[in-house]
Amino acid sequence: MLSPAELCALFDGLGVAYERHQHPPVHTCDQAEAAIPASDAVQTKNLFLRDKRGRRHLLLVTTCAKAVDVKRFADTADADHLSFGSPDRLMRHLGVEPGSVTVFGLVNDPVHAVELFVDRDVWSVARWRSHPLVNSETVVMSRADVERFLEKTGHTPHVVTVETRPPGA
Repeated sequence: MLSPAELCALFDGLGVAYERHQHPPVHTCDQAEAAIPASDAVQTKNLFLRDKRGRRHLLLVTTCAKAVDVKRFADTADADHLSFGSPDRLMRHLGVEPGSVTVFGLVNDPVHAVELFVDRDVWSVARWRSHPLVNSETVVMSRADVERFLEKTGHTPHVVTVETRPPGA
């Protein structure tokens, strides 16, 4: 499993441009938004999910503004009864702890056991804010450079429209 410094060294080796911000650990989207200076980048929210039998693992990248309807997303992903993956599964597949789920965790998935789904509302934004494997740092990177990273890991994003939960649900 890579450390944040090793991940940034990988970015450097790929010629990827990024801004790296260190801050106190954040546990909510509001804290993440407040942790770094105002930016034109979208703050990503990342959900690590598994199907009922634990055979499929999915990483959903969406915006902090969305309260994801997991049942509707299961239909979109053609998955059977999705639920959140355990901390053990999260560490085994992405090499991160709860609160640090990130698209960059795919670097720790060389066997491609995790399927990547990206909300169209994130995909359409030119710059992203994501954790570099820990929630005490944030990386700001262009979507084009995120794509270069994904090419390196061999993960192909499924760009989907993510539905939100109805109010009160």
